[in-house]
Amino acid sequence: MSKTVEKAALDNWYCIGCAADMPLGESRTKLLGSGLVITKATDDAVAVSLTDGTPVTSKIRYGYVWATLGEPERDVVPIPEADETDRRYVACGAVTVKSSGLRIVENFLDLAHFPFVHTDILGSEPHTEVAHYDCEIRRDVDEVWATNCKFLQPKAAMSAEGAIETDYIYRVANPFVTLLYKTCPNADDRWDVICLFVQPMEEDLCKAHPLMLLLDDVTPLSDLIAFQLDIFLQDRIILENQRPLLLPLEPRAEIPTRADASSIAYRRWLKEKGLVYGTTLTAA
Repeated sequence: MSKTVEKAALDNWYCIGCAADMPLGESRTKLLGSGLVITKATDDAVAVSLTDGTPVTSKIRYGYVWATLGEPERDVVPIPEADETDRRYVACGAVTVKSSGLRIVENFLDLAHFPFVHTDILGSEPHTEVAHYDCEIRRDVDEVWATNCKFLQPKAAMSAEGAIETDYIYRVANPFVTLLYKTCPNADDRWDVICLFVQPMEEDLCKAHPLMLLLDDVTPLSDLIAFQLDIFLQDRIILENQRPLLLPLEPRAEIPTRADASSIAYRRWLKEKGLVYGTTLTAA
C-alpha cells in the first residue's frame, strides 16, 4: 500500500465490482494504488486480500463487493430503495475512466452540461439555464445534498414519453459514492434511483460502477443498460479530456458559476475531511 495515501481516503468503503461478474477463483483489481486479489466463495460472501496475502476487510452489499483499506467509522452507504421488492435492479457493468474518481462524482452532480454533452436526451438548446437549487453539507449524516433541482429533459428515462420537467435530488454519501433521485415517469409519489459507485484504482484512473433501482417493469433490461451506458460514455469523453485530470481543491483554481453550487459544497467537504487522493493537493 502506498504510504502517501492519507487516512481520509483509506477510511472509506469502496465498491470494487459486481459480485455476479466476479469469476470463480481469483480476480485481480486495484484500489488506491494497491493490488487486490478477490476470491469468490459464495453468492453472498467474498475474501479479499492484498497481493502479498494480507487480508482486506470486505463485504457484499447491493450485489456488489465492497472493500476498505482503513477503518471506516460507518458501514457501507444505506440505500433503502434497494430493499423495495417492486424495483428493477439494473447493474450496468463497469466503465474504466482515465481521470480522478472525484472528477467523476463532480461531473455526476453537474446539471449545466446536460444540453451540451447529452443533447436531446438529458437536455437541449436553447433550454440551457440551470434554475436555482439548494445545496448543503448535512452534518448529522456527513453527506452533501442538492435538492429542488429541476431540468427540462427530452428523454429523462427509457420509460418517459416525450419531454418532461425532471426533478432531481443529489446525495453524495461518501467522497466516491453518489446517488441521484429523479422523477419517475411511472409513479408520481416515488423516485427512480441511480447510484454511482466509483473505484479509485490510481489517482488518475478509476472504474465507475453504475446501478439503477427503477420503477419500470416493461422496458427490456438490455435497453435500460444501454441507455445508461450511452450517457456515461458521453461523459467519459469529457472527463478524459479535462485538465488537470485530478480535481483542483485550491481556491480559484477553477472559476465556479451559480450553477456550480453542488461542486462548491463537494470540494469544501473534501477539504474539511482532509481528503487529497485524486486531487491536485498532495498529502503532508
